[in-house]
Amino acid sequence: MLILYIVLAVVVLILILAAIAPKNYDVSRAIEIHRPKDVVFAYLKSLKKQDEWSPWGKRDPNMEKKFTGTDGEVGAISYWSGNKEVGEGEQEIIKIMDGERIDSELRFLKPFKSTSDAYIITKEVEPNVTKVIWGFSGKNKFPMSIVMLFMNMDKAVGKDFEEGLASLKEILENQ
Repeated sequence: MLILYIVLAVVVLILILAAIAPKNYDVSRAIEIHRPKDVVFAYLKSLKKQDEWSPWGKRDPNMEKKFTGTDGEVGAISYWSGNKEVGEGEQEIIKIMDGERIDSELRFLKPFKSTSDAYIITKEVEPNVTKVIWGFSGKNKFPMSIVMLFMNMDKAVGKDFEEGLASLKEILENQ
């Protein structure tokens, strides 16, 4: 009988945790770059150029990369397979609002399967100053939603976005 109560208590605990667990995440960072918006946007929509400023490319310079489609256009796909730190997955451009926004779908295959929506937004601050907002969002599915009670996605990924945007700024401002 005691075992039944223990099992019941564990099930109730899991149900409570699932009910209060975060269902969504949205992590983003922004930076101002001293370059015209059209120049910044043209550079940003290239998946191949993203490798130049992405923090994950630096963590595994030997990662396997493959590209399909026309780079910088809807349907272009960048595939990667690397060490434990970068995992395996692909990014597909799914929508471009010319000069304004690039939407991609991130499909992670390893270390675990998940899908996120990535976005890059450009806004003109002044004629030669562009604000770039880089982020991603998605849904936390059970049981990962319970794990997210103990992990802060913003802290886990935010530093990477800051590092990538700092590299982007350095590259574009020194062109």
